[in-house]
Amino acid sequence: MNHVRPLCCAFLLLLTVQATAADLPTARPEGVGMSSKRLARLTAGIQEFIDSKKVAGDVIMVAKDGKVVYFEAAGLRDIASGAPMTKDSIFRLYSMTKPITGVAMMMLYEEGKYQLGDPVSKYIPEFADLKVAKIDPMTGEMKEVPLDHPMIMRDLLSHTSGLTDASNKTVIDDMYVKAKVMDTTQPMQVMIDKLAKIPLLFQPGERWHYSYASDVQGYLVEKLSGQSFSDFLSKRIFVPLGMKDTAFYVPKEKKNRLAVFYHLNNEGKLEPMPDIADYSEPPALSSGGEGLMSTATDYMRFCQMLLNGGELDGVRLLSPLSVKLMRENGLSSSARATAYDEGWGYGIDVGIVQEPARTFGYGGKGLILWGSYAGSMFVIDPEYKVIFVGMTEHLGTETAPVDMFARARSLTYQAIVKE
Repeated sequence: MNHVRPLCCAFLLLLTVQATAADLPTARPEGVGMSSKRLARLTAGIQEFIDSKKVAGDVIMVAKDGKVVYFEAAGLRDIASGAPMTKDSIFRLYSMTKPITGVAMMMLYEEGKYQLGDPVSKYIPEFADLKVAKIDPMTGEMKEVPLDHPMIMRDLLSHTSGLTDASNKTVIDDMYVKAKVMDTTQPMQVMIDKLAKIPLLFQPGERWHYSYASDVQGYLVEKLSGQSFSDFLSKRIFVPLGMKDTAFYVPKEKKNRLAVFYHLNNEGKLEPMPDIADYSEPPALSSGGEGLMSTATDYMRFCQMLLNGGELDGVRLLSPLSVKLMRENGLSSSARATAYDEGWGYGIDVGIVQEPARTFGYGGKGLILWGSYAGSMFVIDPEYKVIFVGMTEHLGTETAPVDMFARARSLTYQAIVKE
């Protein structure tokens, strides 16, 4: 009778998935070449992090062949109140906003609104006279030099523009901080005006460097579409895809679903991150790089659209060729060397794993992924037709969420028993 318990667990897992992800197709793991018994290791593996109080809670969704096979919430959404993490909990996407901005840009690319080789100054005249910082490595002194060549649209889409993001220890980052470039109480035009007055960190295309490029893309969406960035995303992406809980703020009727953002203090205990915006009102600056809020279900729908080649439930946002372009490495060999170790690349607002065995472990060639400042991450694997969405609210620069989702990814892939 020992075989009864695994079968019962698998049946209960299926009922749970069906009951809470009714708007997404579901399947028993065995129906798509996975093992329920092996997938149960994912639940146990994640619970260890919760029990050890390394993270407060998380929500994980896994889809295979277009069907959800795993959907679980664990731990607490709010430690102080004891509120449990729920499958409809709302999370701060931070940098997982970027691929959504990339899709918006590709929609406009399909409409002929710009070309990848166009100078950015064609659409943002304020960038016509940009200068580049030349910093003496010995003294730290800086002088400004002219551009060798214009910043082009592809540079913005691949983090090779020469912009930075105020988080690095350079004189240009210090200038960003002093100018308050990313001030969400000010409209996007103020951000652009500030950036136009600060020199670039390097010549466009010279190297890969994480930056505010996606925020500039948000501004470009407004310029090219004639709509506000938030309206474009809502009308052209969120509503068509049924992403009902994704926006740049959390309305008061949903506020009780917003997970608290934690980090580990000096004693190694979880405490709320200080100085986090409450997201209760629409911001003046809708950040294309880090501004959205969402749920695991909503983000899974977005990921499934990309895995499907730009379509979900009969609604097509992009051509399959556009999605393929997003997934292709756009970095030169020199820029790639500054981005990641060998085996990695960067497409249009997404990271690419080109050689999984050397860098990522499990996975197929062309796998795309990105993560969040608050620890969440997603993986879209076109070869194995797997999507992994892991949501949490824990400082992503700490090891706990990184280790947790690294384990979760491995435990997801080991459950595949038929290629």
